[in-house]
This record gives sequence, C-alpha cells and structure tokens, in this order.
Amino acid sequence: MISELEPDVQRDEAAPAKAPALDARGLLQALQQVSPTFRDCKPLAIRIDKAVGERFPEVERKVVRNAMRIHTASTRYLKAMEKGGARFDLDGKEDGTVTDEQREHARQTLKERFAEAAKRRKAAEQAEKAKREAEEAERRKSQKLQQLVGKFSKR
Repeated sequence: MISELEPDVQRDEAAPAKAPALDARGLLQALQQVSPTFRDCKPLAIRIDKAVGERFPEVERKVVRNAMRIHTASTRYLKAMEKGGARFDLDGKEDGTVTDEQREHARQTLKERFAEAAKRRKAAEQAEKAKREAEEAERRKSQKLQQLVGKFSKR
C-alpha cells in the first residue's frame, strides 16, 4: 500500500509550486514597489483599478477593488486628496485633477475620523480616571476599616 502512495507523493513534489495568490495588502505592497504614485501616496487617476488589473492580470478583480478601498481610505491618502492638485497614473504621470467636491469629501472624512478618535481617547481617559478614583475610594475604605479594627481591638 505504501508503494502505491509513493508515486503520488513524488508527482506532487515534482509539480511546480504555485505562487501564493496576492491579497489586498500584498497587492498594495507590490504597487508601492512598482509605482511612484502609490509609493508617494499621491491622488490616484480615476479608474486606476483597470490599469492595476492590466498590470497584475493574475490578481482577481475583487482583490484589486479591496486594495483600492484600503489605500483610498487611508489617512495619508485622504490628506493628499485634501490638498488637491493633480491626479496620477501608475507611472507617476498626471492624469486629471482633484475636484473641489472631492477635496471637500476628503476634508470632511478626515474631520469625522479625527473627531471619532478624539472621542475614543476622551472615553478611555475618563474610564482610566474612574478606575483610579474607584481604586482610591477602595484604598480609603480599607484604611478606615483598619483604623476601626485598631480602635476596637485595643479594648
């Protein structure tokens, strides 16, 4: 029986190893290596996802869309969009401009993101303060109990 399995194992070992499929983050890393637009986080040309799909035909469209979503939602990218100016293709050449509406959308998104982060920070600080106050109250309570024990145990 073992001899029957060995040829299968040998065939599997002889088969060329498939390269692991790129996920969205892996695709972004590859794009940062080959494209100055992604490396420098410049505003992307409209429909750049099609150019990415052509340059990386082995990557599924869904992965390309997810990578674009991750990249364009990053704070760094939104700050570049807020500044406005030109949009760029994969090779770093100008390809369109950022409209005022797009700049305003980026500004509003950043404002909401920073407000939410400040809100979370404030809530964490308040929770930490409440924890310290509760610990201090417990310490005082324990101290008073020790004083009472000391007072009544002397008699």
